[in-house]
Amino acid sequence: MQHGPAVRRRKLGAELRALRAGTGLTSGQAARLLGWHQSKVSRIETGTSGVKPVDVERLLDAYGVEDTELRELLVVLAGSEGNGRHHWWHAYRGVLPPAYRDFISLESGASVMRTLETSVVPGLLQTPDYARAVTRAAVDGLEDSKLDTLVEVRLARQDVLRADPPLELCAVLDEAVLRREVGGPEVMARQLSRLCEAAALPQVRLQVLPFAAGAHIGITGPFVIFSFPNTTDLDVVVLDHLTSSLYLERKEDLQAYTEAFNTLRFHALSPEDSLDYIAGIGDGA
Repeated sequence: MQHGPAVRRRKLGAELRALRAGTGLTSGQAARLLGWHQSKVSRIETGTSGVKPVDVERLLDAYGVEDTELRELLVVLAGSEGNGRHHWWHAYRGVLPPAYRDFISLESGASVMRTLETSVVPGLLQTPDYARAVTRAAVDGLEDSKLDTLVEVRLARQDVLRADPPLELCAVLDEAVLRREVGGPEVMARQLSRLCEAAALPQVRLQVLPFAAGAHIGITGPFVIFSFPNTTDLDVVVLDHLTSSLYLERKEDLQAYTEAFNTLRFHALSPEDSLDYIAGIGDGA
C-alpha cells in the first residue's frame, strides 16, 4: 500500500524492465546504448528514482517500441510532459494537491475505470451545479475563486469520456447516491437526468445497488480500479480518504477488489433496470 507517485514509479519501472528483457538486452547493455551508467537503468526499473519523460522516450526508442498507445501511457506514468507539451492539469498544479494530480494522470491514461460509489455521483458524470455543491460541502471555508477552479477541473476531467478512444466507465452506485439530495431538489433532478443520459452512452455502464440488496461487500467504502491498454501489470486500485489517497498494486489486492466489484455487479440491477430505477427516482425528485 503506497501513495500514488511511488506506485506509478514502480509500475513504470516494471513495464520498462519487461520491455528491455523482451529485447534480450541486459540493463548494462541498455545503459551503454544511451550513454548512461547501469545504475541509472536499475534505479528506474526498481522505481527507486523518478524518470523524466524524455528518458522514457529514449528507452522506448532503444527497445524498438512503436505502439503509440503504450508509449503515451508510459509517458503519462512518468508524470510530466510528453510529445513536447504539458498535460492539461499542469495548469492547475498550484491549486491541486499532488495526490489529486496523480489520480487525474492515471485516469487520463486508463482504458477502463471500474468504480463503486456509496455517497456521491462519480466525478466523471457530475453536472456543474452538483460538482459545485459536493466540492463546497467537502472542503470547508473554500474561497469562491478556488471553488470555481476545482469545479472547472472536475468538468475538464470528463473529456476522457469523449476521447478517441474514450475511457470505458463501469460504475456501481449504491442507492444512497441517488437518494442523497445534493444542492437542492432542482440540482439533484438535473443530476439524475444527466445520469440517464450517460447511461445511454456505449462507453458507460451504470448499475444501481438498491437498498433492498441489504449489506454488501462494498459497504466499507468506495474504490476505483484503473486498467490500462496493452498490459494488466499497470492496473491499480485507488482508495480515497479525507486527507489522502492510497494506491494498491499487489496482485492479490487487485484480485480481491476485482472479485468484489464483480460480486457487486452481480447483486446490482442490470444496466437496463438501473436506468429505469434512476428515471423513477428522478420523476419523484
